[in-house]
Amino acid sequence: MKRIVLCADDFAVHAQATDAIIDLTRSGRISATSAMVLSPRWARDAPRLSELRGLIDVGLHLDWTSAFAHAQGHGRSLAATMVRAVFGGFDQAAAATVIERQLDAFEAQWKAAPDHVDGHQHVQQFDGIRQALVGVLQRRYGAPRPYLRISRIQATGLAPKSRVITCLGASELERLAAPAGVPCAAALSGSYSFDADPARYAQLMNRWLQQAPEGAILMCHPAQAGALADPVAAARAVESDYLGGAGFGAALSRHGLVLARGASLFRTVA
Repeated sequence: MKRIVLCADDFAVHAQATDAIIDLTRSGRISATSAMVLSPRWARDAPRLSELRGLIDVGLHLDWTSAFAHAQGHGRSLAATMVRAVFGGFDQAAAATVIERQLDAFEAQWKAAPDHVDGHQHVQQFDGIRQALVGVLQRRYGAPRPYLRISRIQATGLAPKSRVITCLGASELERLAAPAGVPCAAALSGSYSFDADPARYAQLMNRWLQQAPEGAILMCHPAQAGALADPVAAARAVESDYLGGAGFGAALSRHGLVLARGASLFRTVA
């Protein structure tokens, strides 16, 4: 059986996402989640996740582009963030301060270091942010350190979105992390345009599972129906229904896959 990590991003972004992730954790249908700690919901939703401690990896979804980041004063649109990353990069000292604050917010509720760090819209590997992130993790934590998601999209015939994600620092972040003793999960799948109906999402999942190498991270963004002011609410509900249904379990078996925690796959003592 090949082991993969299924990570539900955006814990605490709103109540519907939290509810879906809690349900999927209880049913063994995910093996990791990433928390948006700048959300006002993080403080109230973290205790619900704490009741399930040890069942899945719980990590920080580093945030520069959401409305929560804008409210904190460092937020930018995704387009502006990408332009900054390509043309000169972020100031590393300022980025380190933002990262430390989000780690502080994570630990204040979780009472432990994150199992992993990734990024909302993949900002963890943008120029200036990636250097600061590796430095902060190296200084702040002893071994085993939290593992990093490398947003290198694994798929044949990559769509433009996936190519852009991969090109915005995947290899560079991996090269920085290795000598710093920060483990990495180097393969990622699950990228699409959030426009799939149930049948199409099942097809996409089948392809991702078929192509997934050992130790891949498959990202998802589930939420129960009813989220307001969320442009991808419909896609989130489709994902939640599929992941909780019989079809997903059958697909894992068909492809010889088992869900595993990244903390057991990537983190080493050395």
